Amino acid sequence: MFLIGEFKEKDQLIAAIRALKTGGARDTDLDIFSEEPVEFRKGILDRPSKMSLVAVVGGGIIGILLTAAIYLAQNSYKVITGGMPIFSPWATGVISFEMTMLGAVLCSFGWFLWESGLIRKRDKTAPVPLVEPGSMCLRVRCENAQTDRFSEILRGSGAIDVEEKAAA
Repeated sequence: MFLIGEFKEKDQLIAAIRALKTGGARDTDLDIFSEEPVEFRKGILDRPSKMSLVAVVGGGIIGILLTAAIYLAQNSYKVITGGMPIFSPWATGVISFEMTMLGAVLCSFGWFLWESGLIRKRDKTAPVPLVEPGSMCLRVRCENAQTDRFSEILRGSGAIDVEEKAAA
């Protein structure tokens, strides 16, 4: 079940978010829709991102795996090098660096798609509200038992309209 509350003022929206969080809603249950970006102070609707961790770990793992693949390829096909090493760290370093950066970029892009909800299945059933110019909509995911209480919280915080919608 979803509740969609429409707000005109940002302060009322912040009050509704705080009241819902005190009433048992999680940050992941709340979504904001508006025509313009809505910026909140820290602590209102925090959803910490793990983007930097994914970029570093993904880049490191892919860089190590591809460096190992280069090492195996160079040692599997032994070529007479005239006394030079078969696996040269200086020559391999450039390729390793570029592949590490490619891994970091690809992992960051994949994580962006995940965090934005474009490749998650749970968000495809959620109704997307039509947002009037100058207003903001707060969508709340809730259980049937919480619907009345959350609806009262939205109205008490100053919502112009509160609408119940089922998952599609």
